[in-house]
Amino acid sequence: MTIDEQLDILCRGCSEIISREDLEAKLRSGRALNVKLGVDPTVPHVTLGWAVVLRKLRHFQDCGHTACLIIGDFTAQIGDPSGKSKTRPQLSREQVNANVKAVEDQLFKILDPEKTKLFYNADWLGSMSFSDVIRLASNMTVARILERDDFQNRLAEQRPIGMHEILYPLCQGYDSVAIQADIELGGSDQKFNNLVGRHLQREYGQEPQVVILLPLLVGTDGVEKMSQSLGNYISVIDEPNEMFGKTMSIPDHLIDPWFTLCTDVPLHQVANIKKQMDEGSLNPRDAKRLLAKEIVALYHGSNAAENADEYFVRTFSKRETPDAPDAQIPGECIREGAISVPHMIVALGLAASNSDARRLMDAGAVALGDQPLKDPKQMLSVEDAVGKVLRVGKHKFRTLVR
Repeated sequence: MTIDEQLDILCRGCSEIISREDLEAKLRSGRALNVKLGVDPTVPHVTLGWAVVLRKLRHFQDCGHTACLIIGDFTAQIGDPSGKSKTRPQLSREQVNANVKAVEDQLFKILDPEKTKLFYNADWLGSMSFSDVIRLASNMTVARILERDDFQNRLAEQRPIGMHEILYPLCQGYDSVAIQADIELGGSDQKFNNLVGRHLQREYGQEPQVVILLPLLVGTDGVEKMSQSLGNYISVIDEPNEMFGKTMSIPDHLIDPWFTLCTDVPLHQVANIKKQMDEGSLNPRDAKRLLAKEIVALYHGSNAAENADEYFVRTFSKRETPDAPDAQIPGECIREGAISVPHMIVALGLAASNSDARRLMDAGAVALGDQPLKDPKQMLSVEDAVGKVLRVGKHKFRTLVR
């Protein structure tokens, strides 16, 4: 690829590049660049929001550069304060390791494992002595750390800021020093942390990295950024029908940014789709079908995308009874011939946690056959449940069997 061709791919969808001139200079060096992305495994799913920056890392791989994926097994125990109005709960080593194991395979649904260097920042941060930490901290002033908006807001509201949170940007920044990063990718909320990496590299005598920031993907609710805690997310391991159906549920104003950030559809085609919708010659529903097919194809293949499209039309447009796959009622959810519904929903992988399952039930999003299941304390008879279709949300269906 020419430099201009690389820039077209690498700059697609970016919200800020610090700086484009430096990026172009690094590309013109002709060497394979070390492109850093830090991942704190605080959750067990890779969402489409998280995939935005992972896909940008894959773009660099496709241009011949090296993906340096840093698993923040050390920093995840601190908790990134970016965008947070209060101190995050610290995770145990066991929780972090469980999340690392859960996301590794998901990461490589996007990245090329042959062109990925995997690092764990506990390898260098975990071996630091207290004097090492003091020397690292001497490279930044308190005033500079407190410049970040989330800290300023907390100070104004007299909310506490932990000392460990002040150290977090230094830990993430030192990761760039440890691997000699040429480029660091991040969401737009990571700007401060990424710039700390540039600063520390200068202090340690390295050429400062280029910072490339990506927009935060708005979730399926059309309001908040995509988040597992809010339930407005699509996971890269969602089943094709579920992934397709959730995409069809997004508000119309997300169609354009989702095409840009979640697919590889050429930008001139994206612009044409938007133009047709603005003119009224393309129904937003049909544009979302195109979007949903592109997203499903990325993670499950083109055949699965076509099948999911047909399933959606048959089930939701023609209102036919869904063809729900069988799901065996987990034995651990049965007590004295009765089923705990929230526990079953979680055990079948239809909700991330018991609290998530209860929230869905409270919202009227769970039903067995024609019977709504709104009471999380209600116990279902096994005999009554077997053979019926369990619905969770709009797009998850299972036929319960013993």
